[in-house]
Amino acid sequence: MLRLWGRLSSINVRKVVWAAQELGISLQRTDAGGQFGIVREARYLAMNPNGLVPLIEDEDTGVVLWESNPIVRYLCARHAPGSLYPEDIAARFAAEQWMDWQQTTLNPAGRDAFIQWIRTPAAQRSEALIAASVAATEPLMDLLDAHLARQPYLAGEHFTMADIPVGCEIHRWWGLPQERTARPHLERWYQAVSARPGARGVLDQPLS
Repeated sequence: MLRLWGRLSSINVRKVVWAAQELGISLQRTDAGGQFGIVREARYLAMNPNGLVPLIEDEDTGVVLWESNPIVRYLCARHAPGSLYPEDIAARFAAEQWMDWQQTTLNPAGRDAFIQWIRTPAAQRSEALIAASVAATEPLMDLLDAHLARQPYLAGEHFTMADIPVGCEIHRWWGLPQERTARPHLERWYQAVSARPGARGVLDQPLS
């Protein structure tokens, strides 16, 4: 049994849910963060001093982890070595590279547009913040499209842990009410990953 704390509206929680579903792991999820609270309670902070989501407790191993991408890595390394967690060192670190890029580059670029469009009342939205976020994100979408013109998935020929966080990020970006530039290779890849059974209940959820 894997225990997970976090609301499904969080992109970082969605990554963990998708990974668990890909791996066929029995998951017990508790809504936490935002309107659900819990994250400032002493018991929670003892496990995750950042007071954020997600947080997992693997009851089989006793491992407790926070930070979404390391959680995805852990689950894939434990349950899918050689497939979702590549054994080949070049493929493994290609996957690591794209996971870090999602967290450090793609997510910060798109965050303001998401916050303004989805979580800010219309009368309070900043068009300047949206425009700056779009200007930062669109070149990254071009980069992804060019990369996926050369191979089916982010780390090579096969779906790996790398496709999960980036897939969640694309779901969020393409869910915003704004025009979308056609990028055939990125669209082909996203259609493939979103059709996976493990992505059900994650990439088909509305943004909130």
